[in-house]
Amino acid sequence: MIRNFKRTAAVIGVVAASSATLVACGGSDDTEGAAGTEAESTATAEKGDYELYGQQGDILAEGASSQQNAIDYFASVYSAEVPGASIAYTPSGSGAGQKNFIANQAVFAGSDSPLKDDQVEAAAQRCGGNEAWHLPFVIGPVAIAYNLEGVDELNLTVDNIVEIFQGVIKTWNDPKIAEANPGVELPDTPINVFYRSDESGTSDNFQKFLAAASDGKWESSGKAFPNAVGTGANGSSGVAQEVSATDGSITYVEAGFADKKANIDFGNGPVELTNESVAKTLDNLTFKTEGHNMVVDADALFATDTAGAYPLVLTTYEIVCSAGYDEATSKMVKDFLNIALDHQDAELEAEGFIPVTGAHAERLREAINAIQ
Repeated sequence: MIRNFKRTAAVIGVVAASSATLVACGGSDDTEGAAGTEAESTATAEKGDYELYGQQGDILAEGASSQQNAIDYFASVYSAEVPGASIAYTPSGSGAGQKNFIANQAVFAGSDSPLKDDQVEAAAQRCGGNEAWHLPFVIGPVAIAYNLEGVDELNLTVDNIVEIFQGVIKTWNDPKIAEANPGVELPDTPINVFYRSDESGTSDNFQKFLAAASDGKWESSGKAFPNAVGTGANGSSGVAQEVSATDGSITYVEAGFADKKANIDFGNGPVELTNESVAKTLDNLTFKTEGHNMVVDADALFATDTAGAYPLVLTTYEIVCSAGYDEATSKMVKDFLNIALDHQDAELEAEGFIPVTGAHAERLREAINAIQ
């Protein structure tokens, strides 16, 4: 039976559960469809702008590890809303997720980056001749985390950040930092830079941000961060631990790992990293693609100077078939995504993610409901 659900708040994330049976896209002769039935339900509450089918079964998703904490949280939400349904998500990385989505070994892929041009047609073939859509679902802001004794609030301009990570600004009382912090007594403590020593999507996006927001003053790019300045540490937890233990230190890291976060002046005064400042960024997203396929224009995103907006965010995708799933799989994908979009709470925020609201939530809802 079909249930009608109503709620206007929105959220990020995808869901994972434990064991799963592969649920393949329709149109393939060598993989089975969802082995499930519509669950009988006693819930009748009117909650929102979508239909919950209650389709039972197991599906498989794979991709970016940056979504892992959101995925773990939402596993129980989906299973509670649809008893007998589950999702297993393998955090093997964006590349592996894309590859296995195209190979019809995953129902959808979680990814820090869009499909490459030479993958688009292969993805369409996997979807039975239909377009694969990029849904920017999991939003993870990146913080400039610092540890400076006696300074509990710090403002940094984009140029400050560039020159700190280039080693041009070497002490915390440098006149350029002092200018951004009038009335604040800054110590002459040396700046200890920490960076990700492993290759990471966070390093890649942080460098894209530095280049775009500084009009090219930052020249490096890629998942490997330059090692000429500072000290490397492995993973988000590694750089966060080093900063926490070292006075005068600074790093870039997902917000959930940061204790003290600098306010960043993107061009219209210092902006604090909050749900509201990230939501303002999401409301003004622009895309390289059209319709429900939403590939974010990263250059425009990182270069934004909209007053009160915090554009240093990692927008990660769920890459799905717009059509071509078998009926059971289509119902499960739509149930899962609608439920994920319809829940938000403090636990999700504590993991460092920002709930999707406003115009972007509406865009996602329309896209989910349009999946065939």
